[in-house]
Amino acid sequence: MGKVISVANQKGGVGKTTTTINLAAALGEAGKKVLVIDMDPQGNTTSGMGVDKNEEENTIYELMLGESVIGNCIKKDVVKNVSLIPANVDFAAAEVELIGIEKSEFILKNQLEKVKDGYDFILIDCPPSLSTLTVNALTTSDSVLVPIQCEYYALEGLSQLIHTINLIRQRLNNKINIEGVVFTMYDSRTNLSSQVVENVKANFAYTVFDTVIPRNTRLAEAPSFGMPVLEYDSKAPGSEAYRALAKEVIKNNR
Repeated sequence: MGKVISVANQKGGVGKTTTTINLAAALGEAGKKVLVIDMDPQGNTTSGMGVDKNEEENTIYELMLGESVIGNCIKKDVVKNVSLIPANVDFAAAEVELIGIEKSEFILKNQLEKVKDGYDFILIDCPPSLSTLTVNALTTSDSVLVPIQCEYYALEGLSQLIHTINLIRQRLNNKINIEGVVFTMYDSRTNLSSQVVENVKANFAYTVFDTVIPRNTRLAEAPSFGMPVLEYDSKAPGSEAYRALAKEVIKNNR
């Protein structure tokens, strides 16, 4: 049965989408069967995996509103061993349209039950807010992977995210836990990056991955070409970092 991991942090610009795309690609490269779910109406994960989000008729929006079945929403093998449920701007309306629907927080969970046995890992890219869409993702997930940018305000919002995860555990999903924190945009030339890492390790009671994701030009360029950095430049530092992160995730879930 597939391990469901939400990639979440209510703070924007911390590398959630980059991590979802490239961790999925690295897991696929390692021979794991992966499903990626784009839960962000911006659809950046969708376009970053080479799918034209504006051309898709069966997306997470149609799935959540019961207008399509999950089998029709999965685009298979958009990257080696990685399939995708895409999102586009239509999904922004789902928040309002789900109001009043009974047990709306379980819609994604109920749909995923039909296919999760076919995957080793299911990664959900969450929007940068604690919305109904994020609650759906967390209610579905076994764990949460939290990307944190190596900057001064790295810990800002993290306590609120942990509080939300604890509430989800109490009320909706008693099995959810924190997979771990991964540091992104690490710049070895600055003292700040290393100070942030040490500060979080000293004050965070959960797993912190050994792998840190460096600031890397090729990593930043890859989305504009609609591909993971592992395909865009297999030998780039960003590619090697996400391979290392994938190894840690696999090891932690044996």
